Amino acid sequence: MAILDSAVGGGTTTTTMTTSSSESDPGLFIRRRPSLGAERTASDSSSEAENLFGGLGTERGPIGAGGGCLESAGKFGEKVENGEVQESDNLAKFRYRPSAPAHRRIKESPLSSDAIFKQSHAGLFNLCIVVLVAVNSRLIIENLMKYGLLIKSGFWFSSRSLSDWPLLMCCVTLPIFTLAAFIVEKLIQQEYISESVAVTLHTLITAAVIVYPVLVILRCDSAFLSGVMLMLFASIMWLKLVSYAHTNYDMRALAKSLDKGEASSDSPKEYSYNISFKNLVYFMAAPTLCYQPIYPRTTRIRKGWVVRQVIKLVVFTGFMGFIIEQYINPIVKNSQHPLKGNLLYAIERVLKLSVPNLYVWLCMFYCFFHLWFNILAELLRFGDREFYKDWWNAKTVEEYWRMWNMPVHKWMVRHIYIPCLRNGIPKGVAIFVAFLISAIFHELCIAVPCHTFKFWAFIGIMFQVPLVMVTNYLQKRFQNSMVGNMIFWCFFSILGQPMCVLLYYHDLMTRKQTPVNLPPGTKVW
Repeated sequence: MAILDSAVGGGTTTTTMTTSSSESDPGLFIRRRPSLGAERTASDSSSEAENLFGGLGTERGPIGAGGGCLESAGKFGEKVENGEVQESDNLAKFRYRPSAPAHRRIKESPLSSDAIFKQSHAGLFNLCIVVLVAVNSRLIIENLMKYGLLIKSGFWFSSRSLSDWPLLMCCVTLPIFTLAAFIVEKLIQQEYISESVAVTLHTLITAAVIVYPVLVILRCDSAFLSGVMLMLFASIMWLKLVSYAHTNYDMRALAKSLDKGEASSDSPKEYSYNISFKNLVYFMAAPTLCYQPIYPRTTRIRKGWVVRQVIKLVVFTGFMGFIIEQYINPIVKNSQHPLKGNLLYAIERVLKLSVPNLYVWLCMFYCFFHLWFNILAELLRFGDREFYKDWWNAKTVEEYWRMWNMPVHKWMVRHIYIPCLRNGIPKGVAIFVAFLISAIFHELCIAVPCHTFKFWAFIGIMFQVPLVMVTNYLQKRFQNSMVGNMIFWCFFSILGQPMCVLLYYHDLMTRKQTPVNLPPGTKVW
């Protein structure tokens, strides 16, 4: 039995009713506004109410008037038509009663090991962003109060940069080697030279693409950024010309096999052996390192989208310059060589440098691999824009190298790794060869503009080989993607990159700050 209070004519009327669905009379209930959930029938509600009071009979004893479960129609502003009350949700009579059970099933705490990965952590993620903004805002204010505004153009472009014509002329004349590679392919297509002669000529051309800018940079005391840009341009051209020569060599072999009937004729006609200067020019400008005669193309150029990406590129490039000048320079200038002096002090410098270095590296990735590549692809209507994958979710160092730079990864697989396996070279040796080539080009792109050959970049890249094995073992050992991802970030971004940057940056600043007239044998650190 339940007792309902109803204010009628200013007084209080007590109505006694039973909860049995067979005995219920719609005229004895006061209609209440339903809850936000779906409406239930009287029978379902009655049975659910009995579950709340499990073990009790259908007939309920008096619980007491004024329990707050149901209120009068006048209090809630409900309308009673023709003086008749209507049936309400029976469950509402018991859900909020003091005697209603508060604990009805087994539940885990949200942060327990069994439930932590089964729910959203968007609030904690927002908290991390707020804390990150607050902490970095304080660091920016502290840095400005301590050093003032340190933005200068000397690091990026020296006073001789505009008149640094040897590097500019070298950059302008490098495409001549592209024309030379095209001439070699035309000669072998016309059967004026043999296959061995063509391989020798391509080897000389690709070697000259690297040696020529290296000699120019070493002979000229140019700005660091100018040298890096020239070496990057030369390295990209080397990779493209190797792919151009290797792909045409394979197409010629395939064409000969088709003529002899040794290969299937199911190969696509659009990838048949055809030397076209137009195809070569498009390939040299396209954001890819792997040559093929035809690429997937989009239908139009989105001019407004390109303008927005260019604005983002300018903004993030300026942000990188601000971090380098305002944070990295002071840290390096106030540090000793990391391999000399106090070990704890060197660790402190590396960790302090890790945060601004990580910001610069992320901005560089976003500017180069996302903004610049997509701008170039849009202008050329280049369709395949998978320039990177979700490398930030990498569980091992091996996964990172497969996902963070897709143009280089595809080039390595196509022109180094697979050819090594086809020639009987073991998989481990093929991986070592790929990392060796990568290490050589990393060293050239950094050491040559710095005029400092300490092989830090070479050692850092070759150290990835044992690191790949270690992280693969740890991933198999723990079988947890979170553990592998944290190990990747610690080894690669927090410790590895800052150490390499600190070594090269310190050597560069030391060379720039070394006095010209020093007594013989004087050491400056």
